[in-house]
Amino acid sequence: MTRPLAVALTGGIAAGKSEALQAFARLGAAVISTDEVVHELYRDDKELQAALRARWGDSVFADGEVDRAAIGRIVFADRVELLWLESELHPRVRTATADWFARQTSEVAVAEIPLLFETGGESRFDKVVVITAPADVRAERRDGFADREERLVPEAEKVRRADFAYVNDGTLEELDAFVANVLEELTAP
Repeated sequence: MTRPLAVALTGGIAAGKSEALQAFARLGAAVISTDEVVHELYRDDKELQAALRARWGDSVFADGEVDRAAIGRIVFADRVELLWLESELHPRVRTATADWFARQTSEVAVAEIPLLFETGGESRFDKVVVITAPADVRAERRDGFADREERLVPEAEKVRRADFAYVNDGTLEELDAFVANVLEELTAP
């Protein structure tokens, strides 16, 4: 069995990465969201839960579950705590994503990885797709974490390093058409 073409999907906060990932899925690619992987790790990884409890106590748990909002309040206020959390999460996410890719049988498999360039992860993929959007469009979609952007690779740099890039300021149909074109190019003989 040959492995699928491994594609990373990334972009800025509120640019539309999740919508693009759904478009890849609708068009037949296998897809995974590393944000979802993180949610699964918080829910199921007992070692991670123990590390969180050792670091921050029960303040980051609610009803026996990891309280992501509580963790967010800690790590986005303190860079040292964010770096610690990333040192716990990133290796686990890489392993889970690699395991997922190894099980895929479709021609193209796409992983949505918001911090792809920030973590140096692009070398693990055959192709990189970047989704961007103008600042005003992203501001309308954003969930209040604009301060996170200062530590991210600038969008222009992401676009420069990508194999495919799309400015997501139109309709879902236009986004689907872009994704269809990407898949057509990736699977052309």
